[in-house]
Amino acid sequence: MSPGTLYRAQELAFRTQYAELKERAGSADVLLAGTPGTLVKRQGTGYAYWYRVYYPVPGRQAEQLVGRDGDVETLEGFERQIEFAQWTAAQVRDLRKLQFQVADKGVAGVLVELHNRAILRAGVTLVGTLCYMAWLNELGAKAVSARTQDIDLAARQKLALGVPASFLEAMDATRLDFVPVPGMPSQSPSTSVKQKGRDGLRVDVLTHGDRLGKTVAIPQLMWSAQTVPHYAYLLAEPRQAALLAGGHCISLMLPQPERFVWHKLFSSASRQSFPEKAEKDLVQAATLAAVLVEQHDEVLSDSFGDAPAAVRQTVKKRLPALRRALAAHPQALEQFEALLG
Repeated sequence: MSPGTLYRAQELAFRTQYAELKERAGSADVLLAGTPGTLVKRQGTGYAYWYRVYYPVPGRQAEQLVGRDGDVETLEGFERQIEFAQWTAAQVRDLRKLQFQVADKGVAGVLVELHNRAILRAGVTLVGTLCYMAWLNELGAKAVSARTQDIDLAARQKLALGVPASFLEAMDATRLDFVPVPGMPSQSPSTSVKQKGRDGLRVDVLTHGDRLGKTVAIPQLMWSAQTVPHYAYLLAEPRQAALLAGGHCISLMLPQPERFVWHKLFSSASRQSFPEKAEKDLVQAATLAAVLVEQHDEVLSDSFGDAPAAVRQTVKKRLPALRRALAAHPQALEQFEALLG
C-alpha cells in the first residue's frame, strides 16, 4: 500500500473464491468443531462403533461418537461433513495467504459452538474488532491485519430462540477452559467469560442501554449482558455475513457497515482516557468508510442522519483526527467534512 493508504482492493477472482466459500458455509446447519478429524472404528464388547478423532483445541485430542458399525447412512453423512470441513480449511488457508482477515482457532471454537446451538441465528450479532475484520473480507479490502483476544457479542434483549440456550454451557462445550468473569460490583451477575492468563481469550455479551456498564439479564441465554449506549442504533437491521476463523467459515450477523463506522467514531470520541483504544476505533472507522465510499459508492449521510443526536454531536470531535487518517482518501474525507464540519 502507498504511504498513508488504509487499504487495497482484493482482486475479483479472490473475492469470488471468498463468496463461494461463504455461500457453501451458509448452507451448513452444523459445523464440525476443531480439526476435520478422521473416522476410526473401535471394537467394544461384541459391537463395533465409529468415532471421529479430532483436535478441538491445539494439542488436545478428543473423540466424537458417530454411530454403530453398519449404520451406513450416518457414517456417510459424517464422511461428507469431514470432506466439507477439509475443503473449508483448505480454502481458508488460501484466503489467509491472500491477506483476507482470519481470526484465531479459539475464536472459531466459540463461534462454531454458538452456530451449532442456533444462537448466532437468534439475534446475536458480532461487533468489535472481529466485526471489522469480517467487513473487510465482505467488502473485498486488504488492510493491516487485525488481532484481538476479545469476542464481542451483542444480544438483543429478546432473542428468536424457541427454548432457552445456556450461554455458559456453550462456552464449556468449547473445551477452552473458560471461567466466568466476576461482575462489577462483585454481587452483580457475570457478563463475560475468559480463559485463564493475561492473554486469554475473552467473550463479552453486550446489549443496548442508556448507561454504559449496567448489567441486564438475557433470560433466553440464561446469562447477563453489559449495556452500551446507542447499540439499538448499531444493531438495527443487521446483515448476513461470515467470519473466517481457524479453519472455519462461520455464518453470522454483522451490524450495517455504515452504522458500524459511526458507532466506532462515537466510541473513539468517548475513550479519551484510553488513547490506544480510541486510535484503534478511529482507524477502523476511517478504513471502512474509505472502502465504502471509494469501492462501493456509499453515501454516509443517510446512516449519519439516522444516528441519535448524541452520536452525531460526539463524533464531530473526531474530524481533525479523520483529516489525518484519511489524507490519502479525499473522496471519503469529503463526506466527513460535509457532515461534521
